[in-house]
Amino acid sequence: MSTCLLCHNYFEEAHSWSTLFSVRAPDPICITCTSKFEMIHGDICAICGRPFAQLAEVYRDGNLCYDCIRWEQDQRWQGVLTMNRSVFLYNEFAKEVISLYKFRSDYIVSDVFTTNIKKTFQKHYTSNYLIIPIPLSNERLYERGFNQATVLAQKLGQPIHEVLSRFHHEKQSKKGRADRLESENVFQVVDSAVVKGKDILLIDDIYTTGSTLRQAGETLLHAGANIISSLTLMRS
Repeated sequence: MSTCLLCHNYFEEAHSWSTLFSVRAPDPICITCTSKFEMIHGDICAICGRPFAQLAEVYRDGNLCYDCIRWEQDQRWQGVLTMNRSVFLYNEFAKEVISLYKFRSDYIVSDVFTTNIKKTFQKHYTSNYLIIPIPLSNERLYERGFNQATVLAQKLGQPIHEVLSRFHHEKQSKKGRADRLESENVFQVVDSAVVKGKDILLIDDIYTTGSTLRQAGETLLHAGANIISSLTLMRS
């Protein structure tokens, strides 16, 4: 018997050959909590990974969603983000879990995501990418005690390069889309030699509009990076 990390109820672990022979650890949550997460699959936007099943046809053009079309029509942002892939939809249950993890600093909740974020990485990316977590400002890091993006990056079992720093500005979540498009870039590269000529994979917790990832990507491209992709835990 195990105790679910989220609901704290006891549950019987569903063992497979891989868990029995320690290829991977058993999932730390019960089947009820597992079923409340919505995995992203099927027909998705080629750039941001938004599922088309929940999007009206008017907001789609070919293999791109309307948001990505608008990003690509902006000269500043065109081609900055090559591809984002996310693991789960940011539904109401996911919001509760992220709040527990991110804002109430329950670090151990990150174990819930280990298996699925690693599988998503292996499906879409390779170890050739330079993995860079989106940083917090020093002020935000002090408030939370840890960087949630760095913890998620560690789940991939690949080398991590923390070569970005971030200025403390108003949270992006409080801004409208127009403000995000025109906002001052809050990132800078600490060591350009590390990123020069490299394919970058940015790691973050939530893809909302993509502005944070594109700002970080813009900074890295200016420092000599080759292409910018991203892997996020949630897609709103």
